Amino acid sequence: MTNATPLRRTLSALAATTLLAGGLLLGQTVTAPAAQAAGRTVTCKPAELRQDAAELRAKAAKLDRLGEKAAARKARAQAAALEQKAKACEDADDTAPKPFPR
Repeated sequence: MTNATPLRRTLSALAATTLLAGGLLLGQTVTAPAAQAAGRTVTCKPAELRQDAAELRAKAAKLDRLGEKAAARKARAQAAALEQKAKACEDADDTAPKPFPR
C-alpha cells in the first residue's frame, strides 16, 4: 500500500497540470475575439445617440402618465446611458491624437 502513494501523487499532479493548461487555452480562445475587435475602427455618432436618448425620455414620460413607474425608470436609465455614451464619444474625439499636427 505504500507504493501507491507516490503514484497517486504523480497522477493527481498530472491531472491538475492538464486541467490548468486546458483552462489557460480555453481562456485564450475566449478573449481572442475581443483582442481582434480592438484593432477595428469604432464609429461613434453622438447626434444619433442623443436623438435615441430623447426618444427614450419621451417614452418614459408617456409611461409615467400611464402609471408604469418601473418601466419609466428603466427608460430614463437607458436614456442616461446613451447620453453618457455620446459624451464619451465626443470626449474621445477631442482627445484623440491627430495624425498630422499643425
